[in-house]
Amino acid sequence: MGRSVRIERKKALGMEEVVQMYLKSMGLEAPLNTRRVFAAWDQASGAAAYTANRFYKAGTLYVTLTSSAARSTLSFQKAELITRMNEILATDELFSKDNPKVSFVKELKLK
Repeated sequence: MGRSVRIERKKALGMEEVVQMYLKSMGLEAPLNTRRVFAAWDQASGAAAYTANRFYKAGTLYVTLTSSAARSTLSFQKAELITRMNEILATDELFSKDNPKVSFVKELKLK
């Protein structure tokens, strides 16, 4: 008879792993992470309505607010806001936790 062919089994990948691999290969991982950081800000701070501009670079989230009262209130809560944002990001399945360009928030600057 014919020769038997041995087929090797490959490890099955979960959908989360496949999506992360796709995003990384297409160069979409860092921009998506930035959007997730902005969404975490909106959720953690509750100040989306007062947020005029957001910028993220090297672990620092810069936020420009239109309300001085909101800026004053939130400035006293910076450490708590950073903790809440990072908790939100840690549970976000679309957030790539090991991306060197855009990762967790280390510092928050309010303007």
